[in-house]
Amino acid sequence: MSKSKESAKDFAAFFIGGSLYALAVNVFTLPASIAPGGLTGLATLLNHLFEVPVGTSVLVLNLPLFLLSLFYLGRNFLAKTMVATIMISVLIDLFAMVLPAYHGNRLLAAIYGGVFSGVGLALILLRGGSTGGTDIIAKLLLRHRSSVGLGQMILMIDAIIIVLSAVIYRNVDSGLYACIVIFSSTTVLDRLLYNAGSGKMIYIVSQKASEINHAILTEMMRGVTLFNGVGGYSQKPRQVLFCAVRRNEVWRIKQLVKQIDPHAFMTVADVGQVLGEGFSSFV
Repeated sequence: MSKSKESAKDFAAFFIGGSLYALAVNVFTLPASIAPGGLTGLATLLNHLFEVPVGTSVLVLNLPLFLLSLFYLGRNFLAKTMVATIMISVLIDLFAMVLPAYHGNRLLAAIYGGVFSGVGLALILLRGGSTGGTDIIAKLLLRHRSSVGLGQMILMIDAIIIVLSAVIYRNVDSGLYACIVIFSSTTVLDRLLYNAGSGKMIYIVSQKASEINHAILTEMMRGVTLFNGVGGYSQKPRQVLFCAVRRNEVWRIKQLVKQIDPHAFMTVADVGQVLGEGFSSFV
């Protein structure tokens, strides 16, 4: 498929996903004084304290993270993250002027806010995008504390913001409702992206295995196992890379492999369950 068609699909997914996310914020969570985790939650608190537009705050808070990503996480990770984040920020402020706020039951606001934001984020992640924020912060912190998983790091950051919301709103319920938003959002994400916990198993055969291995380790922060193999037809030695990833990460690995070795051989298979660091624990 041509690059222009792929770019059009990316834009459409980011726009629809960003619109659903903006709807979740402006219609449900913001009017209900609920600040879910992430920089959107922090922006919600800034809106409460200083009446700063939420979308503008999200973008401003992400700017220093974009710069750090450029130096520490690479340009490839940064490109789509910037596009998706800018689009979400603009849509949040735009929708704030046209969408009616829901002032009904706060529990319903928390649930539907989580569902709409989860669907929106899933559309963005499925096209290899990211909304920045805690994703970038967690990846940067993991460079200095690799013993903690990415999910655990994001959870700790979100927990800090939730506690702040309860303090700033002077209402414990706000923090509790924020937990409901996060739970419903991540549940939807799991269903849409990972089929309730499944992952993907990838095998890559390439003459540039070491370069691909380095790219996956540094840009995806995923572990890779190398096998020595022999081509059945050529009888020449080959290195085979194996890695397990989440469903939304497959697209990014495809792009990395394509950039490094367009002639590589790659297979992707479904996995019912993945256990270990970065995935589910052995419980």
